[in-house]
Amino acid sequence: MTLPPQSLIYLDHNATTPVDPAVREAMMPYLAGEFGNPSSGYPLGIRAREGVEHAREEVAALLGCAPSEVFFTSGGSESNNTVLKGVVDFRNPEKCHIITCAVEHPAVLNPCLFLVELGAKVTILPVDGLGRVDPEAVEKAIEPRTRLVSIMLANNETGTFQPLAEISRITRAKGVLLHTDAAQAVGKIPVDVESLGVDFLSVAGHKLYAPKGIGALYVREGKSVTPLIHGASQERGLRAGTENVVLAAGLGAACRVARERMEGDLEGMKAMRDRLQEILFEGIEGLVLNGDPEKRLPNTLNVSVPGLEGAKILSGLQGLMASTGAACHEDRVSMSHVLSAMKVPERVAMGTLRLTVGRSNSMAQVEEAGRMLVARVQEMRNEKEP
Repeated sequence: MTLPPQSLIYLDHNATTPVDPAVREAMMPYLAGEFGNPSSGYPLGIRAREGVEHAREEVAALLGCAPSEVFFTSGGSESNNTVLKGVVDFRNPEKCHIITCAVEHPAVLNPCLFLVELGAKVTILPVDGLGRVDPEAVEKAIEPRTRLVSIMLANNETGTFQPLAEISRITRAKGVLLHTDAAQAVGKIPVDVESLGVDFLSVAGHKLYAPKGIGALYVREGKSVTPLIHGASQERGLRAGTENVVLAAGLGAACRVARERMEGDLEGMKAMRDRLQEILFEGIEGLVLNGDPEKRLPNTLNVSVPGLEGAKILSGLQGLMASTGAACHEDRVSMSHVLSAMKVPERVAMGTLRLTVGRSNSMAQVEEAGRMLVARVQEMRNEKEP
């Protein structure tokens, strides 16, 4: 893995991950001599096809499904769009109803808003103070024309898990399709499509140490959606276009590594996250934890320093790379839609830091990051005192 210089501490693994060495190794043959088109019938093309199918098997093994239920895409956004738009009959969009929730990634919310403009009905359910949607609210929102429920598995900002297994029992009983954006969860925690009870599941490669530009979509056997991209018959007609053999091989390797390392990685990330949380809460008075303190990703810590701005905290720490809970739009700063949906007060939300650990971190690094953040907050508080 190519890592930041030792003087830099990278705590933004929910944004993207470095490419794992095993992933690079798996990709290299297809960047050199093995350049064939998987649709070609001669040996060079056959080997390319075998590479794609081997990668498909690795993804399937990580998700607990059949290889025939895995389709390669360009990433999580395409996978989400394929499902959300693919369940709608564009000749009669008003006959389709989709249910989602307020803390979804824009790759779900924005396609839903697009569908509303076309005439489809979309219900965006609220969440509680921990960022969780109520399964009973999902059940009450279902109506005769409800086609799909789309609820993420784990939130990208807070790490909070949604009660997906409970929701799946409801959707199955009602005969409604269930999709989950699992981009942040796959590779960090065990994800089994049968246990979750989902019909569709989205994967983003660059969240689990594969390159950017590759993802996957799980489609349960017997379920179908209208293709987002029409053309030839690649990916069994669901996603036309010559397969990206290089990136598919990378995603397959990343899924294999994730499966092999799952237990150790999970324990290691949780230990680092908890140690960082301990240092911050011991050193920063009034610190607020956002999201579910228990039911969350093992690598994710989302905290707020009331009265300060997260961006200004990080701007004074050149050696630390992390995210905030606010976004800059030209000359203004706005709070995260996730924290807003959780009804976190603006004074608190503007001081949010999202700190996400991964394989590139060590315990020494997170302890140093904790000390840096404590010192920076104290410095800023001292500057504000009259």
